[in-house]
Order: sequence, then C-alpha cells, then structure tokens
Amino acid sequence: MAKDEINAFLGSGTSYEGKLHFQGAVRIDGAFLGRIDSQGTLIVGQDAKIDGEVAVGSLVLSGLLKGRVTAEDKIVLHKTARLQGSVRAPSLIIEEGAVLDGDVVMSATATENVAELPKPREDSESSF
Repeated sequence: MAKDEINAFLGSGTSYEGKLHFQGAVRIDGAFLGRIDSQGTLIVGQDAKIDGEVAVGSLVLSGLLKGRVTAEDKIVLHKTARLQGSVRAPSLIIEEGAVLDGDVVMSATATENVAELPKPREDSESSF
C-alpha cells in the first residue's frame, strides 16, 4: 500500500460520533465528534468539522477543528483551515489565510507530556 493512499473516507454530509483508530491515511469531509488516534495522516477537507481530541502522525487541515491536537510529525494548515484549541507538534506549517486560535507547543519532543496541554477554551459553542 502506498504511503499516501487513503484507507477510509467520511464524505460530505456524513456525521460520526465516537473514536476513530486507523493506519495509513484517512480523509474526513463530514462532521466528526470524538477522539482520533493514529500514527498515520489525517486529512480534513474544507467543509469538514471536527470537535474533540486528535493524536496523529500528521494532520493536513483545510476545514474546522476544535479541540486538542497532537501530531508526531507535522501539522499543515491550508488557507481555509480554522483550528481552535491546543496544538502540539514538532513542525507547524500555516498558509496565509488560515486561522489558529489557541496554544501552540513546538519542540523535538512535542508528543511528550500531552496531558500538560491546557484544555481548549469553552467560550465558543460547538458547531454541531
């Protein structure tokens, strides 16, 4: 299986609540509420809305994500991305136009002490 091959796809118009564990790459274009754990790559489409905790190898965000994010490798925020919450990753790439509202921790050991990250602010309502 190719490294960039997408293993699962939650399409636009779908909603899911719960826990997601995967290998490889997964693309979400719908709504997800819960926890996502993987060593792989999570791709979040422009119309997607995620609310919860995300711990992945890499995150490529084009939509809305509210919560606590930890990436072992990197986080990429495309120009349409909106991320609200706490972020921990050794590498963070932000395109002009992307919005990041929260706390950021970057270091070579970014995945250590995840429990020390502050909880996201509760001052805005969930989009769900």
